[in-house]
Amino acid sequence: MSIFNLIGDNGIVISNEKNLTVDAALELACSTLIAQGKVNKSYLDAIKEKHQEIGAYYVLAPKIAMPHARPEDGVNEAGLQVTIFKHGVDLESEDNGDVYLSVTLAAVDSDSHIQTIVALSELFQNDDDINAIISAESKDDIVKILKKY
Repeated sequence: MSIFNLIGDNGIVISNEKNLTVDAALELACSTLIAQGKVNKSYLDAIKEKHQEIGAYYVLAPKIAMPHARPEDGVNEAGLQVTIFKHGVDLESEDNGDVYLSVTLAAVDSDSHIQTIVALSELFQNDDDINAIISAESKDDIVKILKKY
C-alpha cells in the first residue's frame, strides 16, 4: 500500500500564505484530518502543547516536518495529510530553518504505522522528489510523486 492510500484525494493542501504563525501553520497542517474526522481537534491541541513544552520536535530535516501526537490524543482513524507551504513557514526549529513540506501523521497505535514511517523516510531522503513536491503547481503533480512510495 502506498502512502497515498492514507492521504486520499482530499489530504493535500497547498498554501500560498505568508508569515504564518506556528499555531496557524499547525492548524492548516491538521485541517483535512480534522475535517474528515480522522482526528479530533484534541490531536491538534496535543501537537501545539508538545511544541510549547519542547519546541519543534516534528521538524525532521531542512524543509520537512512531520507533526504528530500520541494515538490517544484523538486519533479516530489512521491518516496522513500533506501540506505544502509555498513561502515556507518558521516553526521555530533552530537547526533546520523554514518548513515547506509537512506530512501530518495520525496513527491509531504504536505499531501499525511502521511501514508508513519506512515509506515516508524513503521519500524524505529523496531530495529530487521533495523539491518536486514543494515546487509542484497542482495536487495531481504531487499525487504522481507520492504514489511511488
